[in-house]
Amino acid sequence: MDRDDMSITQSAGPCCGGRPRAGRADAHKPMSYRKLLDITVLLGGPSSERKVSLVSGEAIASALGRLGHQVTRADISPEDTSALDREGIDVVFIALHGSFGESGDVQALCEKRGLRYTGSGVRASFIAIDKDATKRVCRAAGITTPGWVVAEGNVPAGLPPPPVVLKPIDGGSSVDITIAETAQERDAALAGLLDKYGRAMVERYIRGREFTVGILGDQALPVLEIVPPGKFYDLHAKYDDDAGTAYNFEHGLSEPAVASMQEAALATHRAVGCRDMSRVDFIVDGRGTAHLLEINTIPGFTSHSLLPKAAARMGIGFDELVERIVTMALQR
Repeated sequence: MDRDDMSITQSAGPCCGGRPRAGRADAHKPMSYRKLLDITVLLGGPSSERKVSLVSGEAIASALGRLGHQVTRADISPEDTSALDREGIDVVFIALHGSFGESGDVQALCEKRGLRYTGSGVRASFIAIDKDATKRVCRAAGITTPGWVVAEGNVPAGLPPPPVVLKPIDGGSSVDITIAETAQERDAALAGLLDKYGRAMVERYIRGREFTVGILGDQALPVLEIVPPGKFYDLHAKYDDDAGTAYNFEHGLSEPAVASMQEAALATHRAVGCRDMSRVDFIVDGRGTAHLLEINTIPGFTSHSLLPKAAARMGIGFDELVERIVTMALQR
């Protein structure tokens, strides 16, 4: 079948895990009508999150294939972007985590070629990947976030006293994050980050419970508590130790607390200028105050990932989630 032809599925029969396939952007058309698309999935990439991106991208590509789309997997880099020059691409699904993929670079390449792509645009991506810029924008919007300083070059004097969290400015997946309980730990970790990245953030550590709120379109998904086996939700807990990490939707927060965190997540999403999807991370202190940690414009799509877990909680299966994100891109 030509990919520009409309296909009609049996709306009364099972499809996509027992659900009718998601519809096109036109809300007045029944969900049983779909357009089969030529979709390029970008995965892998040059960042420290390459391994995670390969898994996310493969999961997305497999879902799109199950939905009947023509899928091309492309592991691109700044040195080779030829996959974006292929003729006939309807949508580019960006599953590149970290720099290049979440920094606005790939988004700018797509826009230069007139390609529709999933996720946030150039400016929002540029802001969101920079933790300092994100916190500045969100603090200006009245969103609570822990105090922080940015260090460049050498370890400066007058750093916040421990305990503190040290992290790369533009990193993700908890790569190279350290919680320092002493000044010696703080200075050693910061020196390592500066040597590797040139810039780093030193953030006030808040003891509390970790939560995340996924955003799909302009809707906040259910609040999810993350209870890792260690000090915090690190790289190992995120992607390797599914059994050791607990994910709780039955977290015991009051309805007002849940609503407040969802509102803060949406406010963050909007303040940064995101679209289609994001995941907003919080730490809730002993008084019940939610503090924004960061926003992710391209959340993971692995078996451990949190946005798919939250969508599933609302009855949105993985394939339907992917289809909805593609449909949002088609609306542009």
